[in-house]
Amino acid sequence: MSYSDCHLCPRDCGVDRTAVLPGGDPQTPVGTCRSTDRVRVSHAVPHFGEEPPITGTRGSGTVFFVGCGLACSFCQNHQISHHGQAGREVPVEHLAQLFLALQARGVHNVNLVTASHFTPSIAGALRLAKRQGLSLPVVWNSSGYEKVDTLRSLDGLVDVYLPDAKYADADLAARLSHARDYPEVNRAALAEMFRQVGHLRLDAGGLASRGMIVRHLVLPNHLDNTFAVLDDLADTYGPDLHLSLMAQFRPFGRVERLGDVDRPLSPDEAAVLPAWMERFGFNGWVQSLESIDLCIPDFERDAPFVWESKTHDR
Repeated sequence: MSYSDCHLCPRDCGVDRTAVLPGGDPQTPVGTCRSTDRVRVSHAVPHFGEEPPITGTRGSGTVFFVGCGLACSFCQNHQISHHGQAGREVPVEHLAQLFLALQARGVHNVNLVTASHFTPSIAGALRLAKRQGLSLPVVWNSSGYEKVDTLRSLDGLVDVYLPDAKYADADLAARLSHARDYPEVNRAALAEMFRQVGHLRLDAGGLASRGMIVRHLVLPNHLDNTFAVLDDLADTYGPDLHLSLMAQFRPFGRVERLGDVDRPLSPDEAAVLPAWMERFGFNGWVQSLESIDLCIPDFERDAPFVWESKTHDR
């Protein structure tokens, strides 16, 4: 895997990211992720808005990476995902120390959010951190728009996969994420994640130790897409799959130009979700509309880094 001819994600931009300068150069091509070959991190904090076996009581040690290869028009993290030069540049050695610092804070896991476009560097940082004492489960928290070959390089490094399954409708994927191939790419990516870790397993304290949890964000006016996603997951993985049905859609980013997804989910739309979970028989969680503020990161409130090695009060 190389940054000099980048094919890490399904966009296959082929950009020489080693030649992309911080801040951008109009003469230098940039890929969809708008990133150089140097890892950038926006925030690294204990986060309490994930699913219960990820959050636990002491939070998930969440590292938000800058940039994204999918860049959905409605992204709730658009401040960092759509701007490749936000945050702070973090060398691989420092990234390993950041993982260890989160562990010292007492969090339950190290949760890597939208990290795919930095996979070679992150794999190196994980190996280094594990040699230096990282023992927490590693969570790979992604859009689900990933290449199988890239995911294979994480085999043995990631314990819990937390991917999205956003679309069964290729037209909708093209309109909102400029990725008509999302449905087939996502199916292959989830299959590889499942091959590596299988169904979710919990430890004695009810925390995720290994396995896959699939997330689906329900879009307003598109319950048909949600039903089709659930139907496909049920056919592929059966009722033992752990599914998180998310109602937290908000019209962020450029979504105001996209017409029928210019509002939050309505109470009537949210009301059908528990029945659908029961119908398909999945394990998992349905997000209530009342819980949304906790689940969406507040980048103005959260401290950007936790470099100190302070043990969290138990």
